[in-house]
Amino acid sequence: MTQLATAYKALSNQPKTWLVTGCAGFIGSNIVIALLKLGQRVVGLDNFATGHKHNLEEIRANVNNKQWHKFSFEEGDIRDLKVCQKVSQGADYILHQAALGSVPRSLEDPITSNDVNISGFLNMLVAARDHNVSSFVYAASSSTYGDHPDLPKVEEKIGKPLSPYAVTKYVNELYADVFASAYGMKSIGLRYFNVFGPRQDPEGAYAAVIPKWIAAMIRNNDVVINGDGETSRDFCFIDNVVQANILAALSGSKSQNQVYNVACNNRTSLNELFNMLTKYLSENGINYNKKPVYAGFRAGDVRHSLANIDKASKLLGYRPTHTISEGLKQAMPWYINFLS
Repeated sequence: MTQLATAYKALSNQPKTWLVTGCAGFIGSNIVIALLKLGQRVVGLDNFATGHKHNLEEIRANVNNKQWHKFSFEEGDIRDLKVCQKVSQGADYILHQAALGSVPRSLEDPITSNDVNISGFLNMLVAARDHNVSSFVYAASSSTYGDHPDLPKVEEKIGKPLSPYAVTKYVNELYADVFASAYGMKSIGLRYFNVFGPRQDPEGAYAAVIPKWIAAMIRNNDVVINGDGETSRDFCFIDNVVQANILAALSGSKSQNQVYNVACNNRTSLNELFNMLTKYLSENGINYNKKPVYAGFRAGDVRHSLANIDKASKLLGYRPTHTISEGLKQAMPWYINFLS
């Protein structure tokens, strides 16, 4: 039996109470569904800054009545300490996903990114400490590697941050370390690498590349590639991220107070991604015949990203269940339905 299967069996036999911040967002909503299906009690927090009420409706549609009644929602902001204290009360585990993502957003408005991602993060750490939460798992970021040139990325080697967003995510790791040494708190940071999947918002100026391109293709609009298309990323399907969060929360003391890469240890260029999306849309009856439009490189972006996942595999039992191809095949019907 895998470590994940063992963890799921233990949770099913002895349900716990989980707080998921950012529960109406892309990653948070997927985590909530997985936990409810395991019979867990889940408290969700969101202020709908980037999350959506329709994601809460999708949570409801993906679980049965008994499971749904184990979910409670609080509308609130992590920048409000009183809210953080309220929702943390009684939680066994906290999975902190709430944040303002996007490198371009942080470059345009560094103050708000700092306020949410650092001040809000600190509020959640304080609340977790005050309520003696068993483990605090937070969404870290591959942007922390900055300008470090080595590939694949290993957790112990980082470079200079290239954006305000990257700074905020690095500060999160520093605060988590301080709370471990000063207060004995248990926490784990998960450095996500380009997560994609159902409920990832395809709209707006800061949409991630996969949903943004799929939306453009479905509408027969131009797909704009920043740079020459040879920029590459380690794309990670949402199911892999859900797995990592649950494993991290339940991991032993030797695995705590560390950061881990969450990815697939596989690199895909933007040109390759464009061809893959064209193929999988065609398999779903949507033909896109335009060539991509190439524009300038985007400020704050790293050229290549590839994760070494040995540490997560060894200490957490993390095993990616979906490659980028498998993830795209599974997610494509959702995007088509959402955008139709």
